[in-house]
Amino acid sequence: MKPNYLFTLICCLLLSCKNSGQSKSSNTSSNEIENLFYSTVDFTKGKITRENYSKKFNLYKDTSLSIVFNLDKPLIQSLQELAPTLSEEELLSKGNFQFTYIVDGKIIYVENLNTGAGPKTRKTEKLRQVIPLVTPERIGFWGWFMWQRFMKLNGGQDVFTEGNHTLSIEVRPYLKEEVLKVGPLLAKGNIAVEVPKIYIDENLVPVQKIQPNSGWEISKDNFDDNKIEALNRKIVEGRFEDINGIVVIKDGKLLIEEYFNDATRDHLHNPRSVGKSFASTIMGIAIKEKFIKNENALLKDFYDLRLYKNYSTKKDAVTLKSLLTMSSGFLGDDWDDESPGTEDKMQSTDNWVKFTLDLPMHKDKIIGKDYNYFTAGSNLLGDIIHKSVPDGLVSYADKKLFKPLDITNYKWFYTPQNVAYTGGGIELRAIDFAKYGQLYKNKGLWNGKQILTEEWVEKSLAKQVSQDYGGIEGLHYGYLFWNRVYTVNDKDYEVSFATGNGGNKIFIFKDIPFVIVITASAYGKPGTHRNIDKMMIDYILPALLNP
Repeated sequence: MKPNYLFTLICCLLLSCKNSGQSKSSNTSSNEIENLFYSTVDFTKGKITRENYSKKFNLYKDTSLSIVFNLDKPLIQSLQELAPTLSEEELLSKGNFQFTYIVDGKIIYVENLNTGAGPKTRKTEKLRQVIPLVTPERIGFWGWFMWQRFMKLNGGQDVFTEGNHTLSIEVRPYLKEEVLKVGPLLAKGNIAVEVPKIYIDENLVPVQKIQPNSGWEISKDNFDDNKIEALNRKIVEGRFEDINGIVVIKDGKLLIEEYFNDATRDHLHNPRSVGKSFASTIMGIAIKEKFIKNENALLKDFYDLRLYKNYSTKKDAVTLKSLLTMSSGFLGDDWDDESPGTEDKMQSTDNWVKFTLDLPMHKDKIIGKDYNYFTAGSNLLGDIIHKSVPDGLVSYADKKLFKPLDITNYKWFYTPQNVAYTGGGIELRAIDFAKYGQLYKNKGLWNGKQILTEEWVEKSLAKQVSQDYGGIEGLHYGYLFWNRVYTVNDKDYEVSFATGNGGNKIFIFKDIPFVIVITASAYGKPGTHRNIDKMMIDYILPALLNP
């Protein structure tokens, strides 16, 4: 399976704009400067000159967009004016350019560029600044990521409606100490943005009729068709990228089932890290059947940790629960590319269990309390289950989980040791992911059989560990499930969910009778999780709550 790098990407994107905000301290009127220019020439194929500056940009047809401006003095001098007593090194560690995106006269997005973005010479020597924003293919340049943040995370896609618009970009210096200081305007320029009409197949917009033989009783309840059709239009137009399926279960009955982008009911879908939650499920079954004592069992009960590198007594204290809640204290964090314990680094080895057990422990992290997104740990749980249950993980899961749910069409990924990979990627049909979610909504009961104990379901969906991701308040982690609140029309709706790269979700709502599955394949693309949130808050939940 490809590494689950969406979380790392999104974390990096959000770090870059963490201190975003417009300052009121600028003393220079925006109307006094017009020295920032645009070009739709591919910057990789030739130097951008005055002769190829552009006054118009077609959002869908033009494949390149760069901005060009000349400073009167290097950025470092503007930063020095904001804090004369700081050294050059201190200034560069606290400041950079601030970019303000204005569409049709309204500020849409302000970004205080991450202090690590751009080489030192760009800030201390260069006057001419050429910054590519849009390119034919993704590039590893901060300007490209900034444009993605503007468009996909901070409202750009929604303000660029069909028709003609004016985009203005303003550039200032900023410095962040105890307070944010923003200097005078350095550059500003406008460009006309054309947004052509998107022609779609109108047959894909109406609510799709549920086909026979779904395996579910069909709900007769109502929902707001107009809201769902408005969502379908946005999906077909590409506003919400690479959505493959939407399944809504209400009171245990199938209410909505829709597919897009050539997906069908029989399509097996890779949900990436949604698959982690299955490790929690199978662990719960194994504990229920006493093949594993409980989640407080120690890692050292399953492995002789002294045989692995970086042994410490702290490693002896790692519990299965801490692995389930991603608070094990291992020096591994998938959201930090520099971490020694990322999924990508693990998958580049020929023994993923050894890789994990060889990792050192974090000196400061408290086991069972401090959260780190650690895919290698969830894979370790799979290996523990595999060696603890009869006939191994795959056979056990088939007998104890999939057959009772009447799920026969699925696909595992495997580790180099031929053990089912519980780091993510197990493929099911969207409608079968809904069965999995409904099992939890039923508190572990399915067709009169208690597959999971109510206690395990409660623990799994509970707020076991608090964590901060993407600025979402009240976000928690359970046993390889997430927990948050959606607010719709000033009312809060608590939901536990499995989530994976590309925008994949299984939502299990606490106080309203819904299980919602969204399958998507926007792997590695910025804004995918924000898009799903917008789909839920603006379309799906309003359609269900106000039929």
